[in-house]
Amino acid sequence: MSATIIDGKAIAATMRKGVAARAGELADKGWQPKLVSLSVGDVAAAELYVRNQQKSAQSAGVDFEARNYDADTSLEQLTGIIQGLNADPRVNGIIIQRPLPDHIPVKTLQKLVHPLKDVEGMHPASIGNIVYNDLALGPCTAVAAVEILKTLPLDIEGLNVAVIGHSEIVGKPIAFLLMGLGATVTVCHHMTRSVAMHSRAADAVFVAVGKPGLVTGEMLKPGCVVIDIGINRVDGKTVGDADYESCKDVAGWITPVPGGVGPVTVATLMSNAVHATEMQMNHYRDAYARTDF
Repeated sequence: MSATIIDGKAIAATMRKGVAARAGELADKGWQPKLVSLSVGDVAAAELYVRNQQKSAQSAGVDFEARNYDADTSLEQLTGIIQGLNADPRVNGIIIQRPLPDHIPVKTLQKLVHPLKDVEGMHPASIGNIVYNDLALGPCTAVAAVEILKTLPLDIEGLNVAVIGHSEIVGKPIAFLLMGLGATVTVCHHMTRSVAMHSRAADAVFVAVGKPGLVTGEMLKPGCVVIDIGINRVDGKTVGDADYESCKDVAGWITPVPGGVGPVTVATLMSNAVHATEMQMNHYRDAYARTDF
């Protein structure tokens, strides 16, 4: 029996409808949500991501501006640009496209983005808030992966989950998000002695490592969920970290690559953009509203 294929595009379309409604309400109040994307250097490497984000923003009622800067733009210059965007009330979210030139450390730029405009959920404050189950602006890919699990007819409380990969922006946040929902989580990484031992015991397996074919059907519990977050290019094709053909014959549900986590990640970015706008509107109201009449 073959696994049910989880349609990430359909989930994303439903999310965008809700986001568009909220964006319209904000626009009526004079707060049109707007994102600014920053690319430095090799624009072609990020062009597909920017195009997908722009298309999704358009359908979600979010304004989108893509700015491209020369590869020799200095860190000092970019610092000034981000500080200007932080101070501009017309800009509600800032996206830093990767890759960046070697002389620009991505973590430094992520720390410069004001937490209220951190729609990617990459600022240390945004990551740290997850520990306290505060999901105001969570890392988009991690939030998207967990949102996909929520759409399935499973009780997450008490669910045994294996997260393969422990990166700061995907694996670890997924683990904290799932623990916040009551799941029992095992995190596997490059020093785990037997990943298969943990994945075979799991009701749901999340994989985000960047190694094509890492998870095979032999490593799965029959009927489990496989949420594949990996994106790899093999022989001109985009594939995930799971061996799709062997896994779909064992799993109960599986995300395809492409068409699974990716579209939901972009929809989550738009949801974050609208939520960031709402938070900024409330912040300005609380800080500057007159109370003497």
